[in-house]
Amino acid sequence: MATKQPPPLMKKHSQTDLVSRLKTRKILGVGGEDDDGEVHRSKISQVLGNEIKFAVREPIGLRVWQFVSAIIFSGVAIMAFTFPDQLYDAIFEEESVNTKTPIRLYGGALLSISLIMWNALYTAEKVIIRWTLLTGACYFTVQFLVTTITLVESSRISTGAMLLLVSLAIFVLISIYYYYQVGRRPKKV
Repeated sequence: MATKQPPPLMKKHSQTDLVSRLKTRKILGVGGEDDDGEVHRSKISQVLGNEIKFAVREPIGLRVWQFVSAIIFSGVAIMAFTFPDQLYDAIFEEESVNTKTPIRLYGGALLSISLIMWNALYTAEKVIIRWTLLTGACYFTVQFLVTTITLVESSRISTGAMLLLVSLAIFVLISIYYYYQVGRRPKKV
């Protein structure tokens, strides 16, 4: 009795067929440009996002500004903690306040912000970098307004306060510049 042999297995050629692969990629939604102009090579990179392109297109001087901001926040925070009287005297050039607690609380708040600044220095995510730049710009703006109001109320203008106001205005402009540069969409080539 002769047994019938099964037919040989046929290899499916759909994976090697270029048209079939392109159709599969089109159904999955990969390989084409999305709304931001990015071309995703896989569904995973499309879902998770592709931040590799940002590392190449960082604005010039961004990391230096992040480092300088972190140093400014840390330095003023440490100064407010350890020498609250001298910090107040350097800005307003008058007798120190009755209690050191508000200045030390101010130092604690600045230390918290400085920790965020230091951690943002090591990330490549646009959203985190933009939020830290916005935080710095908001802080510098509030500091500028508070110092200006205090100087107007006391009707004393010191050299230290004027230097502080000018530097705060420059810091606000730099932070806002980088905030918009990081959020800018890349030019399509």
